[in-house]
Amino acid sequence: MGNTFGQLLRITTFGESHGPGIGVVIDGCPPRLPITAEEIQFELDRRRPGQSDISTPRKEADHVEILSGVYEGKTLGTPIALLVRNLDHRPQAYDEMREKFRPSHADFCYQTKYGIRNPEGGGRSSARETIGRVAAGAIAVKILRLAANVEIRAFVQSIQEITAKETSDFPSLSSIEANPVRCPDPIAAQQMTERIKSVRAQGDSVGGVIKCRIRNLPAGLGEPVFDRLEADLAKAMLSLPATKGFEIGSGFEGTLLTGTAHNDALEMRNGAVHTKTNHSGGIQGGISNGEEIYFRIAFKPTATVMRPQPTVDIHGNNTEIIGKGRHDPCVLPRAVPIVEAMAALVLLDHWMRDHAQNHAFEF
Repeated sequence: MGNTFGQLLRITTFGESHGPGIGVVIDGCPPRLPITAEEIQFELDRRRPGQSDISTPRKEADHVEILSGVYEGKTLGTPIALLVRNLDHRPQAYDEMREKFRPSHADFCYQTKYGIRNPEGGGRSSARETIGRVAAGAIAVKILRLAANVEIRAFVQSIQEITAKETSDFPSLSSIEANPVRCPDPIAAQQMTERIKSVRAQGDSVGGVIKCRIRNLPAGLGEPVFDRLEADLAKAMLSLPATKGFEIGSGFEGTLLTGTAHNDALEMRNGAVHTKTNHSGGIQGGISNGEEIYFRIAFKPTATVMRPQPTVDIHGNNTEIIGKGRHDPCVLPRAVPIVEAMAALVLLDHWMRDHAQNHAFEF
């Protein structure tokens, strides 16, 4: 219940932060797709902890193991099981959390819902669960690239009030990976890095906004009315830990415009229908229109801070707690590949659904 995502392409993630391992089962992947562990590992390396001096110092190689569904480098069409074993887990750092609920974490909610919880690193609610999403997303990214050279680029747009300079150029992977913040604007990236280090030194944390841009996606993907493409993208993004907001296209700024200013006028260009502007963010009526899709996700400051905070224990007593363990002072840099993975999973699932309904038969 609630651990499976998608319809024709379905993923189920499993595992806890400090358990034996984290993994995913992918069902519905087309057969004969060339895929290697190294291709999946590339994306996991972008997500793994300990990769820079502004991320958690937890040391995990996050080495992926392909347990099923792939034979001699090609998918079989059967369920693909991927596993990453936890090696550097230190459950003793969370002994105090057995008795005390951490502010703005899922501790109290899990305890209330299930009557039991794993307090070590947040258990199932930990962002470490997203390993399975990134592993599955690596496969979806490759299929989309082979199908139509679909490109998905997420990057850090802002940390607190520090905002990257906007550009119409589609960002390259190299420009995003050029710094540990994963911001294509080098000047803003340096300022963001300094801000993250500063708040970490104070035992605190910061949040910000990730922007995602998608190009070369064909028109016609999306399922009205409840499975609109932007609705499924929103669900995918808001299912990520620490997310607090989603907006697509003009978003909230569009509320400041009139209808005539906001409408995307149509024109014929190079023998195809295009829009002159793209306030809609590439989706209209819940269906892709062939223009670039772009959206933004707000991430809150990391909930674990190394300062004393008031809380309540499992016995109902008021008490105090100080964060322990190894945590990111800002989750955004490592969330970039997770956003890309979830976007790819949504887009591929909708592409498969469209093909099943509209292209499976000729009448």
